[in-house]
Amino acid sequence: MSLRPEDVQRIAHLARLAITEEEAERTLGQLNDIFGMIERMRAVDTDGVLPMSHPLGGAQRLRVDAVTEIPDRERNLANAPARQDGLFLVPRVLE
Repeated sequence: MSLRPEDVQRIAHLARLAITEEEAERTLGQLNDIFGMIERMRAVDTDGVLPMSHPLGGAQRLRVDAVTEIPDRERNLANAPARQDGLFLVPRVLE
């Protein structure tokens, strides 16, 4: 599939982009290169190849979802400018 300059202008119009003729010509070349690469990828025989979730076949190492420390309320509130009954006090934002 090959694009024409009119196609690039139409795409730019749909995207609400103002492009010059020079930009349209440069974009036309880039888009045609992309479409050419897609056509070459489509030509590859992939029969019998299973889809992969990761290109290297690896697995993610996940940490154990476990509690590692108990929250210490007094330590967390130590630098609070104002607090009351174990809670942060903040200035009123809405009247």
